[in-house]
Amino acid sequence: MTTASFATRSGHRGFTLIDLVIAIAIVAILTRIAFPSYQAYIVRSSRQAAQSELVALANSQEKIFLNSSAYSSSVTGAYTGQSTGGLGVTSGKSKDTRYSYSLSNVTATTFTLTATPVTGTPQANDGNLTITESGARTWGSKTW
Repeated sequence: MTTASFATRSGHRGFTLIDLVIAIAIVAILTRIAFPSYQAYIVRSSRQAAQSELVALANSQEKIFLNSSAYSSSVTGAYTGQSTGGLGVTSGKSKDTRYSYSLSNVTATTFTLTATPVTGTPQANDGNLTITESGARTWGSKTW
């Protein structure tokens, strides 16, 4: 079998270098467009999860207040349903570990629960989330 007969029989000789370069360029362009959108989605979804967790923790504070007429001052202490206990978040961080929780301005009738982005995570520059006993919710300088 000669080379000429083989080429005519198969009809295909494979990809050229130009075909390969064009395919790589298309993939690179799509990646350049899609990756930042994906990162923004990850940050947004983690923020929404932290907001939900803050609401749940604020609800726990209200249950504690109903039981003992005071708020808990500990995020990491074991949840006992009393103001002497905590909110039961032993790690002090959100479930995805991108936010750390803290309580401030805690008196018998007030509290501010804050979720601070952990440095070194995609959330690092996202801004603090807060919720108070009155239900005021802020994200940086905006309300959520």
